[in-house]
Amino acid sequence: MFFNFLQNTCRVFLCLVLFSVTVNAQHLMKLPPYLTKGDTVGILATARKIDHEPLEPAIQLLKSWGLNVVVGKTVGLDNHQLAGADWQRAADFQEMINNPAIKAIWCAKGGYGTVRMVDRIDFTHFKKKPKWLIGFSDVTVLHSHINNMDVATIHGIMCASVSTATPQAKESLHKALFGEKITYSVPAHKFNKTGKVSGELVGGNLSVLFSIVGSRSEMDYKGKILFLEDLDEYLYHVDRMLINLERNGYFKNVKGIVIGGFTKMRDNDTPWGHSALEILKEITQEYNIPICFNFPAGHITDNRALVFGKEATLEVTQTGTKLSFE
Repeated sequence: MFFNFLQNTCRVFLCLVLFSVTVNAQHLMKLPPYLTKGDTVGILATARKIDHEPLEPAIQLLKSWGLNVVVGKTVGLDNHQLAGADWQRAADFQEMINNPAIKAIWCAKGGYGTVRMVDRIDFTHFKKKPKWLIGFSDVTVLHSHINNMDVATIHGIMCASVSTATPQAKESLHKALFGEKITYSVPAHKFNKTGKVSGELVGGNLSVLFSIVGSRSEMDYKGKILFLEDLDEYLYHVDRMLINLERNGYFKNVKGIVIGGFTKMRDNDTPWGHSALEILKEITQEYNIPICFNFPAGHITDNRALVFGKEATLEVTQTGTKLSFE
């Protein structure tokens, strides 16, 4: 009788293990097909307006990689700050994600406005046949929204920033799009917290993540590695946004944190008293997870590409940080 009980118990345990593995496998993000020479990339504007001329360096870069280019209808539109009305930007995006000939979508410029059009998009076809989305800053809305659908995206340079981007930033985007191995080595920073973890890398611009908390675009960060960057914010507001994320369990639930550029920060006449990195250190110090400061990504010329949603390994040691994608 005891043998039968033991046998049945083992069967139940095995079923639970298999069920757990199956569930976890189902939640792995889907990687869109990597590009090959001859594929077509669509360029469009989801936020701030932009003309054709500033896009020429990006177009030439894609052509040098053996890719074809389609420029969207939003390029050249002028609606005050925005590249056309919300419905025009949404329609342009919709057309490109539904077009089977376009294998990746590269956002022309950031600024503000993507959040105004994201809920107008029907992602039904995209979820069945996903394609790479490329951009950063305001495009964080789309990264989070699409990652929430278990589809990976590329956090990297915009079309408008190609002319000032470092060769390393451009090469990293090529590697991400064509499925080459990506490994970054970063010098040690005095605020780093050591450790080694693996998980899906997600996140983006702090201000944008703060603005979508509680919306349908917010994703679950539990068990993931969180990347953060920002530009041109008042230091007290950086503190406010990070406290909000902390109160919402972001730092308690993630496996690790990668902190990119926090550039051109501003202060009040009465100083806040701490730099952006000091604020980040103070708010995250209680969490026993690896944290890397000054990673080369964000509003900097050396904006290295990150594959959001892809399994990555973050290893922070006393001598430096290594971030590699499986």
